[in-house]
Amino acid sequence: MSSVLYDTPGPRAIRRNRILGVVTVLVVAAVLAFVVYRLFETGQFEAKKWELFTLPLVHQNMFNALLNTLQAFAYAAVLSLILGLVLSLGRMSVHKWVKYPATAFIELFRAVPLLILMFILYYGLPPLGVEGITPFIAVVTGLTFYNGSVLAEVFRAGVEGLPIGQAESGYAIGLRKSQVMRIILLPQAVRNMLPVIISQLVVVLKDTALGFLITYQELLFLAKFYGSQGQYGSPIIPSAIVFGTIYILLCLALAGVAKLVELRLRSKVGVATKAAGQEIDAGV
Repeated sequence: MSSVLYDTPGPRAIRRNRILGVVTVLVVAAVLAFVVYRLFETGQFEAKKWELFTLPLVHQNMFNALLNTLQAFAYAAVLSLILGLVLSLGRMSVHKWVKYPATAFIELFRAVPLLILMFILYYGLPPLGVEGITPFIAVVTGLTFYNGSVLAEVFRAGVEGLPIGQAESGYAIGLRKSQVMRIILLPQAVRNMLPVIISQLVVVLKDTALGFLITYQELLFLAKFYGSQGQYGSPIIPSAIVFGTIYILLCLALAGVAKLVELRLRSKVGVATKAAGQEIDAGV
């Protein structure tokens, strides 16, 4: 039996794939072993370099930095989703006075690098008379504008990727365009694009690290600070390992939540489809 995308491999192809798989594993293991060896050789696992991360005050500061990271992520994620939804609806509008400004906003903030946007917000606006721009506000606003613009295109692609019959069926039963979008198109688009949406939210989480360049005291800010402590041997590598592990765990947790949400959505769709089929059978 052959796949739609490629033919089922034969005995020679299977053997070749197995050999390539083994070689790949060996190469990766060799690279990791070399990295660990060099870390030992350069003294990165000495007790002095890791002593800093056993202090209670350091644990408290790490916890506070983690809260700052999660706070910036939570605000930026929610606001990005809202802004992305509004911008996507604006771009798909038939009214030019709505469509053109939404399109211009999306294209502008997708093109501006996020770091430059944060710098403009934090360092550029105060000289123009805009007061009260804290590092937190600059980080959240920059993340919202950039990721909201990206998510707007994600939502638009999800809606426009649906069969045209979905909208026509709604119009045929007398629904208005706003009702068709809200009841029929958007729920399906969000469900179909959920992996892309979650991937973008992971980007939001990682991009909070850019805030350390404008003195926002999140995880990377603290990692740089502790990595430069000379009295503990300047533990740059241990600091990178500790804080990098925290970032990895956060991203894995977010991916796990996304998978759970996706499974729940699929189960609800399956139950609804089954119930609809039973109603049809009963009617017949």
